[in-house]
Amino acid sequence: MSKSIRVDDDTHEALASLKGEDETFDELLSRLIAERRDSIHEGAGLWEGTDAAEGARNARTEMKDSVGIR
Repeated sequence: MSKSIRVDDDTHEALASLKGEDETFDELLSRLIAERRDSIHEGAGLWEGTDAAEGARNARTEMKDSVGIR
């Protein structure tokens, strides 16, 4: 089944610039989704065995605590 989606002219232009010469917009969007999924999977576990996650949590807590303090 085919679907239509509306996009602004700027968005269409940006997508068209990413599209390969022989690639349809459907193929482009499928490729972009696959690339995004792959990059997420590649990044999974990068912090494993480090204290980076705790450092990020602490930084977030500090930012939340400082909101409103000037």
